[in-house]
Amino acid sequence: MSRSPRRAVVTGLGLISPLGNSPTALWEALTSRRSGVAPVQSFPAKYLPTSFAGEAREFTGAIDDFGQLDGEKKKAIRKGLKVMCRECQMGVAAAQRALASSGFESAGFDPDRTGIVFGSDYMMTEPQDFTAGILRCSDAGTFDFKRWPVDGMQQLTPLWLLKYLPNMPASHVAIYNDMRGPNNSLTLREASAGAAIGEAFRTITRDSADYVLAGATGTRVHPMKAVHSILQEEVAGNGADPTRASRPFDAKRTGMVLGEGAAVVAIEELQSAQKRGAKIYAEVIGMGSSTVMDSRGVADRKLALINSMRSALRDAGAIPADVGHLNAHGLSTRSGDVEEAEAIREVFGDRRIPVVAPKSNFGNLGAGSGVVEIIASILALEAGELFPVLNYDNPDPRCPVNAVRETGTPAGKVVLSVNVTPQGQASAIVLRKFEG
Repeated sequence: MSRSPRRAVVTGLGLISPLGNSPTALWEALTSRRSGVAPVQSFPAKYLPTSFAGEAREFTGAIDDFGQLDGEKKKAIRKGLKVMCRECQMGVAAAQRALASSGFESAGFDPDRTGIVFGSDYMMTEPQDFTAGILRCSDAGTFDFKRWPVDGMQQLTPLWLLKYLPNMPASHVAIYNDMRGPNNSLTLREASAGAAIGEAFRTITRDSADYVLAGATGTRVHPMKAVHSILQEEVAGNGADPTRASRPFDAKRTGMVLGEGAAVVAIEELQSAQKRGAKIYAEVIGMGSSTVMDSRGVADRKLALINSMRSALRDAGAIPADVGHLNAHGLSTRSGDVEEAEAIREVFGDRRIPVVAPKSNFGNLGAGSGVVEIIASILALEAGELFPVLNYDNPDPRCPVNAVRETGTPAGKVVLSVNVTPQGQASAIVLRKFEG
């Protein structure tokens, strides 16, 4: 099959993260070795085994957090906030920031040729949404289940469910910006980011759109999601300095750190971007994905990562030697980091490919992590140098990766970014520095 002559470039960047809400803030934090992990502020966590997280503390959900908006759009988004959970709000804010960054003006595009692909985790209601209903059905501390359908449900807002549907970020953004083209929502946990960018890339190269927002939003900083993570995954516990708790590939790592965030990149057909004089940050040149598990449902993350990386490189028409740096999943779990390091060795052989791991600075943002990480690598391509892996003090011999330890390491011209879920779903994206 011949390769499409259409090229997909990145023309806008938007994010909400524990390291700030702008590419400039993100880059400054990464290069200055600053951590976004601190004691949890958004809910009582003192009785949990982990009481720190990478919270997006600068994002309050106020309308000013959504960037520069015209009067009508600001009014519409402010009105819609009541039917958005925090993940939706972060996703919409990141999207509006990416649109502003790219100089998008809806009047300059055919609305049927603009679209959005958005990834997310599963979304969960906040406990306080049920408080009034539970109290209405309780007597002397005893909850009466029989009263819930009549008395309890009446205390929920009729639009309650809309706050937590994972397709809502894409829906909100499309409506606010009159984007009538391809619209897709993906729920692949941490692999959502690469899948969303990959689908946007495909949408443009197959001539189904000229401009597509690709992003993801997620959180582990939530009362129930925190409990789920603690029960199901390896999470760094109390007793450590929060800023040093996320330690990808370090011999003293104890588990991932909970986090929250969202990010979006504007992906545009090259001639469209050039015609309107848009700034071009990078070019998307390949994508890959793979899911691997055995007959018992046990994930093989190593093979999923190998498959997705090799697939992405084939799709890009590249070989491992072309890659300037690898942006790793770098979760900081004992087993996960070993499996990822083995996958990197399998793909790159004896070559000491420079590896970065932004989760060392902000933890696991769920679905939102991958796009924040890709933005970090785009900024590194632009700067020509990489940022260090935070807290990488004791290299683990079981993880023989070339983790970047100092600023000034060349970023190269091509980046391969990977993410994988505990269920064995991996995604990979290849981007190239744009040079015309």
